[in-house]
Amino acid sequence: MFLSLDEKAIHWFSKEFEINAPFSIRLFPQYAGFGQKHKGYSLAFSAETPVNASFTQEMNGLIFFIEENDRWFFEDTKTYLFFDEVLKELAVRYEEETFLLN
Repeated sequence: MFLSLDEKAIHWFSKEFEINAPFSIRLFPQYAGFGQKHKGYSLAFSAETPVNASFTQEMNGLIFFIEENDRWFFEDTKTYLFFDEVLKELAVRYEEETFLLN
């Protein structure tokens, strides 16, 4: 599991949620939309406090986390959040993690 956000994406979260750091953002699968990773699921966000986080990452005073029961969506995946300059909105890209076996 890997999570990356560019500076503009981090700024987007601060602006969108109108909250100053420190605060926590939950990433979770939402049953709706046309998901790139899991058909029928899309990535959703909410500002809330972790209850049973299986993954946390702090970036510029913002804590991004994934709850244990949502882990399946992100397992073996690199998730990249970035601000799309053309669309002027937050975007996501997924890559499967590759593991080398010796």
